[in-house]
Amino acid sequence: MSSWLGEFVFLASLWGASFLFMRMGAAEFGPIATAGLRVALATVLLWPVLLRQGQWPALRQHWRPILLAGVVNSAIPFALFSWAVMHIATGLTSILNATVPLFGALVAWLWLGDRINRLRWLGLALGFVGVALLAWRAPAGVGVKSDQAGWAIAACLAASCCYGIAASYARRRLMGIPPIATATGSQLGAALALALPTVWFWPAHTPGLRAWAAIGAIALLCTALAYILYFRLIERAGPSRALAVTFITPLFAVLYGSLFLNEAVTPWMLGCAVVIVGGTLLSTGLVTRLWPRPKRVESA
Repeated sequence: MSSWLGEFVFLASLWGASFLFMRMGAAEFGPIATAGLRVALATVLLWPVLLRQGQWPALRQHWRPILLAGVVNSAIPFALFSWAVMHIATGLTSILNATVPLFGALVAWLWLGDRINRLRWLGLALGFVGVALLAWRAPAGVGVKSDQAGWAIAACLAASCCYGIAASYARRRLMGIPPIATATGSQLGAALALALPTVWFWPAHTPGLRAWAAIGAIALLCTALAYILYFRLIERAGPSRALAVTFITPLFAVLYGSLFLNEAVTPWMLGCAVVIVGGTLLSTGLVTRLWPRPKRVESA
């Protein structure tokens, strides 16, 4: 366990920081240019790794489904999250991002015919109740004063739904393709999809060094390096444990938002986070029963 635990925590800290860097970048670049630069730079950083591992033939063979996956899994959700962090707290955004496994389980049931038992249905219901409670008290219940808070929450949920759709699409169309080919190609697909919108929405005023540093950090650390760590974690610890990173990420995001952006952390926000994460644990099958089986007492 110790062999992968350090990478597990490090990956959670990187993805938690992505919401902070998105806020810093989007404040000057705007959401579209932030997302476009993120995937373009990530593609440039991942490409040498792809070539070094000799996986260019795999990308060339499967380029159509990989590029399409990038649009759904990166271009759309990155742009939505970049817009959302401009209107609600980064910690709240990360909590809503933790609903990805909920949407993943629901989409897999609808599209792939995955079976969902009663406990997983309970988890889905619990998770979405947590989201509804969070949205019901927005913005007052989450420490944010913004007329766009409701729409920002909707954008986060739409982005999370995109991730869920992409997960089922990957299971159907991308199985057996080397992870580095999928990671690099998907970022390329996202970069191509966002190229013209990035040029169109490029800021009129030149962004400062702080914004450029945030874009560089989110591309290098939170996208390129994080993808490599995530696929390594799947290989070393298994997909179920790798998925659990989603539940730890909000802890870091809330911490960074509180330390660097002076964001408020309200009891209502934390309570809803517990409900959402609890529902996600049940819906993904990581928790298989609500209480342990009673021990059998053998008679002498």
